[in-house]
Formats: sequence, C-alpha cells, structure tokens
Amino acid sequence: MARSPSVAAVRSRLAPVVRRLSVAVAARAAVDLRALAAFRVGLGALLIADLLRRSRSLSAFYTDAGVLPRRALFADYSEVYSLHALSGEPWAVASLFAVAGVVALALAVGYRTRLATVVSWLLLLSLQARNPMVLNAGDSLLAMLLFWGAFLPLGARWSVDSVRQDDTGGEAEPGSRGPAVATFASTGVLLQLLVMYATNALHKLEGDLWTSGEAVAYVMQADHFTYHLGNLLPQFPALLRAATFAWIALLFASPLLVVLTGVPRAALASLFVGMHLGMAATMRIDLFPVVSVVGFVPFFQTPVWDAAERGLDRFGPSGVVARWRARLGSAGGTLASLDPSPPSPRLGGHGRLGGHGRLGGLRNGLSAGVGAGRTVLSTALPAVFVALILLSSAASVGYGEVPDRGEEVLDTVEMDQHWQMFAPDPVRTTRWFAAPGALEHGGERDVLRDAAVSLDRPPDVDVTYPTARWRKYLSNVGSTDNERHRSYLANYLCAEWNRTHATAVENVTVYRLYERTDPYNGTVTAANEFELIEYDCSGAFVQNE
Repeated sequence: MARSPSVAAVRSRLAPVVRRLSVAVAARAAVDLRALAAFRVGLGALLIADLLRRSRSLSAFYTDAGVLPRRALFADYSEVYSLHALSGEPWAVASLFAVAGVVALALAVGYRTRLATVVSWLLLLSLQARNPMVLNAGDSLLAMLLFWGAFLPLGARWSVDSVRQDDTGGEAEPGSRGPAVATFASTGVLLQLLVMYATNALHKLEGDLWTSGEAVAYVMQADHFTYHLGNLLPQFPALLRAATFAWIALLFASPLLVVLTGVPRAALASLFVGMHLGMAATMRIDLFPVVSVVGFVPFFQTPVWDAAERGLDRFGPSGVVARWRARLGSAGGTLASLDPSPPSPRLGGHGRLGGHGRLGGLRNGLSAGVGAGRTVLSTALPAVFVALILLSSAASVGYGEVPDRGEEVLDTVEMDQHWQMFAPDPVRTTRWFAAPGALEHGGERDVLRDAAVSLDRPPDVDVTYPTARWRKYLSNVGSTDNERHRSYLANYLCAEWNRTHATAVENVTVYRLYERTDPYNGTVTAANEFELIEYDCSGAFVQNE
C-alpha cells in the first residue's frame, strides 16, 4: 500500500508555490512611494479646489438662508452627522471652509500627513452630509481616495514630514523604508478605481445606446452638459461612435489595471487618464475627471518613476529639484521649531522615561502595545474594507449582497459602490429651468437668472447654470423623489430676490423644460415643460408637500 506523503513533504512542495504567489500578488499591489507623494499633493490640491468652487455658493447651499436650511435638513434626513450643520450662519460655515483649506494645504505639503489626511476626510464627509442634493460621483470618489490614503505612507517622500524625519533621525513611517509599499491599503486604493469602472461597465451593458455605439453622440447633444470642445464634437458623429466603443472597451479592460505591472500597467492607466482629460475638455461635470486622474497616479509603478528621474537628470532640471528640496528642508526646520509638541523621548538609555526602572519598563510595554495596535489597525481594517467594497460592487450589479452589518459600516463611511454614471442610459435631453416671478408693482422677471421671462430654449443652455453643482441640484429638484425640495428652492428664490432687489417678488413659479434632439440630423424629436411648483412668497415656509 502506498504511503500518503508526510505533512513536511506537502509543505516543502507548497512552499515554492506560495512564495511565487506572494511575490506575484505583492508586485501587483505595490505602489511606489513617489507615486504616493504625487497622489498626496493631488489630493490636497483637489480639496482646496473643491472648497474654492463650493464657496461660490456657500450661502445658497450650506446655510439657513439657502436652499436647504437646517430645519429642512434635519426633518428630511433621518441621521445627519455634520459639523457644518451645527450653525446656519455664513460666518460659521466659512470658518469651517477655512479650517478645511488649511488642513488640505498641510496634506499637500506633507505636514503631519496622516493626521491631515484623516481630518480632511472627516471634514469632507461633514461638508457632503450638509447638502446631499449637490453631490456627484466625483465627491464620492474623492472621499474614498482620502479614506485609503489614511492607511498609506503618503508623507514618506517629498514632504515636510520626510525632511523632519531625516533631520532629526526619527523613526520612519511604517512601510516607508523601501521604494514601494504593498499592503491591503495599497490594494484598496488600486481596487477602488477598478471597482468603479467594472461596476459602471456592467451597468452600461443594460443600455441599448452604449452597446449600439450611439451613447456619446446623445451626451454631446445635451447642451446643458457640454462646453468648450463638446460644442463642436456633434459635427463628427463617426468620431463620437468610435469614442463610445473605445470607452466601453476600456471599461471592460479595467481588470488589467491590477493584472499588469510596470510599464504595461502605466500605458493602460495613461489611456484612462487621456479619456478623462477629454471629458474635462468637453463636459462640465465638475471635478470628477480630475479626481479620476489623481486616482490613477498610484498605478504608475517604480520603473516609470525611475525613468522619469533619469529623464530629469538627463535634461538638467536636477539643480532646480535640489534647490526646491533645500527650500523644503528649510520649511521643515521652521515648522519643526514652531511645533509645540515636545520631542518623543527614546526608549533606550537611562533617561527619566527610559532606562531599566519600572517606569521605563512600563513605557516600553505601552509602546509595544501601541505599535501592535497600529499594525492591526493598518492591516486588518483595510483588509475588511477591501472585502466590503468588492461585495458592495457585486451587490450593485445583482451578483450578491452585503451583510447587514457590512451595509451599516459602508453607509457610515459613505463607501457604497454604486457607480451608475451615464448608465444604463446616457443623458438624452437638454434640460433647463425657468422661474417667472410676479413682481409687486406688476410685471414678471425670471428670479432664477435675473433675466426676462422666456420658456424657450436658450442659445447656450450651459451658461444658464451658475455652476455644475447648481445644475446637479436643479436636476435633483426636478426628480419625482425630491418634491419636498421644490418648496425649499422657491422659498430661497423669493428670499434672495427680495434681499437683493428693491422691487419685491410676490409669487414664483418654477418650470423644468427639456428638448430632445436627434444627434444625427439635428431635428427636435421631443420637447415639453413641467410646472414644478407655484409658490406664494408672502406665505409661511413650506416644510413638505
């Protein structure tokens, strides 16, 4: 009778397989520390840009004088966890904007990087919770990228933190000693974009316009979305058809982003970046294309960064880089001198907190416990969320479900993976709004645009929206799921007009209008108008309808 192989023999055979598998997985999860540094700078710059853009409508969207006063927010949304909802005064909200800007700047330069990342993430979630009606996919993606960044050594390179660590000889951030880091967190930040594209691809398969190649042509004739080059592209339907198929092909090729490594991965990532830059040049969809571009930075691995550094050395800017590094070192030294926290005492030696006494032993034990806890936090928590985002993505396309406890966790941190941008069907109509107001001394005025009343299609619909967030907000107000917000909007229009004009408005009627155009022959195939609400400006604030 043949004897079964011993446990030791089985282990010896499996060991090389496990090692090869581990190496392969690590190679695909690895993110270069220079990529993380560029990613950090990008996140900080995005946060500052986002705050500046939102500040243009600060009073309208985030105060009690705006379209969603806190009494309406608390009444309509069961749980609101937002610092921005503690006060409805413009000065208080502006102060939080300023704080968030300072923290975002600290993140960009890499000062107290992990703390700045966590605080920036929390402040962003707070801001987003203050008015869910103005959110888009870019907001969700930015928050998720910040979440993963909190578990990554973003400050290991090109940062004030790294300069301070070099100057003081302090302990390096865990995972930042080599050229790259391969952890559950690095896996998560890479999978985040893959999950977004793969989920969106499956949603797009449900729409006939995407599979027939007509989707982009319809999007480009939706004048409230397009601007710049987007206003010229409808003249080239064959090009738009090719762009539709190219985008679908890229979406379904997205799994290769984590299968490939090195230069091939960078080449595929560059194609995605090019597509998103094309979106930025043709469609006004706020910061979503730029957020996506920043999200691709970690996909450029060590060979790409090495080649970039060799190129810099060859063409001579290395002196400039050295001067900037010296300036950064000077800034790091200045910040270190201003830092009120005392330097951490070393564990060795015979100082008051070190040495061989009981206090020294207690401190060593506490330090070991904190280190172990930090390791568990930085590995176990990202591993859980990697599993949760994969489950959430599968559930959103009908291939499973997330456990109830997992759903609660994802809802708490706003990481549900529902990516239905332009899916299953793209935008097919041009939409605009009008709000004729009856003035107290007779006559009418469109109080939304402060213009003469006209329900006809404007020459350029895009310019009728002050910002992309206003377009998103008005689109949500027009939805049948948000009827209560129509009275909030009308009440705001009344109050804002009467605050800024000598002649008061007595009554406002809000209309949503649309026109559908055949993208191939330019003929109008459908047009209509809907009266969303007629509102008495002299009446009491209407909470719900």
